[in-house]
Amino acid sequence: MVTVYSNMRSPPMVYFLLLYVAGVCPKPTIRNERVHQDPELSDQVHEDAENFQYDHEAFLGKEEATTFDQLTPEESVERLGKIVERIDDNQDQYVTTDELKAWIKRVQKRYIYENVAKVWRDYDLNKDNNISWEEYKQATYGYYLENPEEFQDAADQLSFKKMLPRDERRFKAADLDGDMVATREEFTAFLHPEEFEHMKEIVVFETLEDIDKNEDGFVDEDEYIADMFAQEEGATEPEWVKTEREQFSDFRDLNKDGKMDNAEIRHWILPEDYDHAQAEARHLVYESDKNKDKRLTKQEILDNWNMFVGSQATNYGEDLTRNHSEL
Repeated sequence: MVTVYSNMRSPPMVYFLLLYVAGVCPKPTIRNERVHQDPELSDQVHEDAENFQYDHEAFLGKEEATTFDQLTPEESVERLGKIVERIDDNQDQYVTTDELKAWIKRVQKRYIYENVAKVWRDYDLNKDNNISWEEYKQATYGYYLENPEEFQDAADQLSFKKMLPRDERRFKAADLDGDMVATREEFTAFLHPEEFEHMKEIVVFETLEDIDKNEDGFVDEDEYIADMFAQEEGATEPEWVKTEREQFSDFRDLNKDGKMDNAEIRHWILPEDYDHAQAEARHLVYESDKNKDKRLTKQEILDNWNMFVGSQATNYGEDLTRNHSEL
């Protein structure tokens, strides 16, 4: 952790830098956990014969689903109709399984977009609703770059020197059109790369960079253990560490060469588990597709509104008036 200097004067950029360093704002180069798994869509039992609570929470998000209790069936159907128009991404008047899956994933990850919305103004310095690399660099590293003499600690200097090129590399990976100006979606990918398919290689690379202390391009067993446990000289390893060593041998090092390569690191930190959103999207389409053409019209969805929203609704009434780029 970089030291926060309390005696600094704090113009806006400095203040934001201090928040950034202290961990208040999202910090792309620090990871709290290595393994990223998608959680269940709902804690409810998925049993349609009993109720559609699982489907409601999957389709709307848990917190949003609870507010539908305050709406009449007529209001629920009306709002569902507006939601359907947003799900139909290509506006061809049909909702496909892929569009429904994308919607479910987006709703389930809503907190990520809300997080980005909260910090957006701190980075968008010229208020053009985009964030350039230069804006991000100024907002995050400007004070350090202009006043390096105030960062006397060698560890602080090293941290900044490592973070800046690392963030630039990630920014370039998120910037799909290569103009070094991030849209809201690109900036979300920058701050939360594990949630975007095209960013997963950079997540793997950064993990390797963090753990590979001998810089041979692999993670061996000792490096894997050192990332989670600091061994004191002469101390006995606890049982959980011994278990992790077995995990490394049995499940991490797939080709049994004593180390993890990029593919094995990806298998570890980004496991390809059961796709809950895909399964739920297929379920909703199957149950609502009256003519069995494997896609849904707006009317087919509204006819089966009880499965999608039922007697519950969401704050999508408010949501529909918000900036849709935040969702």
